[in-house]
Amino acid sequence: MEIIIAKSAGFCFGVDNAVKKVYEMLKTNNKQIYTFGPIIHNEQVVNYLREKGVRIIKDINDLDDIDGNIDGKGHIVIRAHGVTPIIYKKIKDKGLILEDATCPYVKKIHNLVEEKSNEGYRIIIVGDKNHPEVIGINGWCNNNAYIINSVDDVKLIKKTDEKVCVVAQTTITKDRWHEINECLKEKFENILKFDTICSATSKRQSEVEEISKTVDVMIIIGDRNSSNTQKLCDISKKHCAMTFKVETSADLPQIDVEKIKKIGISAGASTPDWVIEEVIKKMSELNNQEVTKNEENNGEINFADALEDSFVRIQAGDIIKGKVIGFNANEVFVDLGYKADGIISLEEYTDIPDFQIEKEVKIGDEIEVFVQQINDGEGNVRLSKKQVEANKAWEEVEKAYEDKTPLKAIVIEVVNGGVVASYKGVRIFVPGSQLSDRYVKDLREYLKRTIELRLIDFNEKRRKLVGSARVILEERKEKASKEIWGNIEVGKSYSGVVKSLTKFGAFVDIGGVDGLIHVSELSWSRIDHPSEILKVGDTVEVHVLEFDKDKKKISLGYRKQEDNPWVKVGQMYKEGVIVTVKVLRMTPFGAFVEIIEGVDGLVHISQISNKRIAKVEDVLEVGMEVDAKIIEMDVENKKINLSIKEVKPIDPPGDSTEEAKEENKEETEVTEHKEEMEVTLADVVKTSE
Repeated sequence: MEIIIAKSAGFCFGVDNAVKKVYEMLKTNNKQIYTFGPIIHNEQVVNYLREKGVRIIKDINDLDDIDGNIDGKGHIVIRAHGVTPIIYKKIKDKGLILEDATCPYVKKIHNLVEEKSNEGYRIIIVGDKNHPEVIGINGWCNNNAYIINSVDDVKLIKKTDEKVCVVAQTTITKDRWHEINECLKEKFENILKFDTICSATSKRQSEVEEISKTVDVMIIIGDRNSSNTQKLCDISKKHCAMTFKVETSADLPQIDVEKIKKIGISAGASTPDWVIEEVIKKMSELNNQEVTKNEENNGEINFADALEDSFVRIQAGDIIKGKVIGFNANEVFVDLGYKADGIISLEEYTDIPDFQIEKEVKIGDEIEVFVQQINDGEGNVRLSKKQVEANKAWEEVEKAYEDKTPLKAIVIEVVNGGVVASYKGVRIFVPGSQLSDRYVKDLREYLKRTIELRLIDFNEKRRKLVGSARVILEERKEKASKEIWGNIEVGKSYSGVVKSLTKFGAFVDIGGVDGLIHVSELSWSRIDHPSEILKVGDTVEVHVLEFDKDKKKISLGYRKQEDNPWVKVGQMYKEGVIVTVKVLRMTPFGAFVEIIEGVDGLVHISQISNKRIAKVEDVLEVGMEVDAKIIEMDVENKKINLSIKEVKPIDPPGDSTEEAKEENKEETEVTEHKEEMEVTLADVVKTSE
């Protein structure tokens, strides 16, 4: 019979840290020690600590009943599961000495939930609502989270348009996480998702899944109340029907070892090494056989030593290969075959701006990494993927300097006097004066942008590089300028980029040469400033109106003839047509009205009413819409005259019918007299000839 032991079996870092903290306090502290709830879900460990005098508190207020006035007395340990902010306050109010052993992974979730809740997100926790870790997380968003543990729970939520942030209990399975998130897409459109499943949990679950596929019997060791132990059992049962959960070696089932070829063993995160060792010893005694990946020492099996021997040995500065076992929004977790997992922060994974970790990182991928730290203070190995790429890219950089070949790099940092760009992890300093062929006021506008550089200084010993985008831009601009001036002609079209705006127009780079679009050429309608039409950076289609090679000046047109409103109005209307117009402004001699957008016409004061009008304002108001007939139309000279009175005269207020008749009579007499004078004068001239 072969016994296969999961490498990740037993205490995770968070649990190990909490238990060690209490053990150390027992050695060095003579004050009363309390734990808020059982320090871990393992009866053997809890009983051992209870025998040593450690007391379990379920409610801070219980301390009054135990010790009377507790102020200034005792230490209280917050276990790895973490607690709500209210518990911290109660501990402070009681005057207790706080020993916070909250798992760093859980603490990150607390900070994340608090931050996103303050930003207006409704928090969704995927996990068991009765688990202390979930209760603690919920407290950091004012106990306002949706807590979901199944697809059925999702169905109970009403579909809303609120924005939500989804996090996970650190010990749930990946399958459940993905299944629930798929259902959440049907309920919410605005979802921010953070995979906060502990990498050690993922690794432990993955190992159990793989081992359970190859063995005849699977033994999962852990406390009956341990959530993560139960999840290991559930995963194992999918592949191995003979899966047993045991708390100690005494709970091992009766197994016919002669019929069993392979047995797999794993343990929950709250299972101490000595309990695992007892189970392994008993299984080995049954079979009297060497344990896979472990060694016998004088007939005795030392679980810790055997497990240590199975791990690879690494040190800071090594370049090794690992397998991606998980990730969240900011980190990638890597199995190195070492006793602790490796973590790559997003900053050490890539320089790509707005990198979408969920799309780009694949679980199971093998990657090469650089070991930065063996222990980052939280029990993890700190890694860098960028450092490996930088080492490989150095040869490319050296060749690019020798050949004067451009490199495409990403600006990752603004520093004194310039920026730092990264080419596959190799840092290149770019002075502010070398970023562009124009003055750059704010270097921060280049952050996360990809720029093309030529190396102008190369210090191999100090590994310091200086790059310039300006030299490339100037060379290309000079070449393009010669080409444009050699082929330019009136009417020729170019695609250009708006470089700057002034009150009199917009300057456009048409490929190495700047031309001016005068403000009058930007729109067929009157505008006060070019910014009403364009903004710096816009790509525009322009055509040459005129140019002067000697003075190096080009006038450009932007507005299109087909958009000319005078062309449109000529196609739409003819003389004699009645149109609805809007009064725009008034003058002593009449009113200007809008026929269509961009085209104004004049209604002379004499064409408003059949009566005498002293002022246009007496009968018209700005914004008024009236019907008028087009009586004269000259599109070429942009002149249109209209008449309101030929459609429906507008009478001035207060005029009686008799007064109107008298005024019309006077006007008729004046006209007849004028005509009589004109005829008489003509006759006189003709007679004199």
